[in-house]
Amino acid sequence: MLVPDPNTVRRLLTRYATLRIAQAERHSPDAARELEDITYTLCVMTGTAGIREAVARADALLTQGRTVPAGRTVPAGRSADPDGENGRCLTV
Repeated sequence: MLVPDPNTVRRLLTRYATLRIAQAERHSPDAARELEDITYTLCVMTGTAGIREAVARADALLTQGRTVPAGRTVPAGRSADPDGENGRCLTV
């Protein structure tokens, strides 16, 4: 199975979250279309049929190899929290 590039996944998740917030504050047809595109892309990249599962799988991909509350380990030469997320889950 192919594994998506973590940097690409991180950018997509960030944009997805930003668009969800923007749409909740004020609906925009352009943002709605972009949100649909990003939702579709995340689902395809993670091999899922829905955005909740896609975000959960993307989050799991990004937390692999970092210390998280479940006690996972950090590979040598990497910090435990390189993104400043403090082990927070990105699941919607």
